Amino acid sequence: MAQRGPLDGRVAIVTGAARGLGRAFSLALSEAGAAVAAADIDLAGARGTAAAIDAAGGQALAVAVDVSDEAATHRMADVTVERWGRIDILVNNAALYGGLERKPFGEITPAEWDRVMAVNLKGPWLCARAAVPHMRARGSGKIINVASAVFHSGSPLWAHYVASKGGVIGLTRALAKELGDDGINVNAIAPGFTLTEASEALIPGADRYGVDRGAIKRPERPDDVVGLVVFLASAASDFITGQTIVVDGGRQLQ
Repeated sequence: MAQRGPLDGRVAIVTGAARGLGRAFSLALSEAGAAVAAADIDLAGARGTAAAIDAAGGQALAVAVDVSDEAATHRMADVTVERWGRIDILVNNAALYGGLERKPFGEITPAEWDRVMAVNLKGPWLCARAAVPHMRARGSGKIINVASAVFHSGSPLWAHYVASKGGVIGLTRALAKELGDDGINVNAIAPGFTLTEASEALIPGADRYGVDRGAIKRPERPDDVVGLVVFLASAASDFITGQTIVVDGGRQLQ
């Protein structure tokens, strides 16, 4: 008999799935048994993630989505339901991060601020609006929002990014209270500085950045975060909601 995974029969949407943490989340959810809609504004990158899942024997669909566009998020939900008939898991991972320039808050332009908020905070809200009706119809669902440990550290010269991730934590708490009666769990994960393509391009010497501040003195990698996402997507977390869990090797102690 084939071994069953904790997410067998479940369907997940992962935004920002083309690379980095989003790709790692997609692969891990597939390995745990879920069918995965790999969604990204970079459709070629999303197709690469979907192809890797297919090659490993999983089920995947690549979807083009700009999470700041309401119609695009509804198309994302609709094509997922057309393919598999349901949405059980939503991982709101898409965010502006690697291309942001660190600068004093007074030098951030209103247009730049608005764009960061549109993707990093409005995006999870819109994606939840698109996915929740399908979850509500089944009486269950898991929403996992990707925040950041920078909310706790108050990382300077990055006010727009820090504020957007603080908003994600606030949204998580509000949705958890609102959706509990529908059987939908809403939690956030707050990774520390993780070695992804974006992080390595952002800071020189990324593999050493902040390592001395952690209880575990090594760089954080995507594989350090994926287990929590699989847990929060599974039935093992059914009585956990509204929480933000920091995964940073003990740099921030909550």
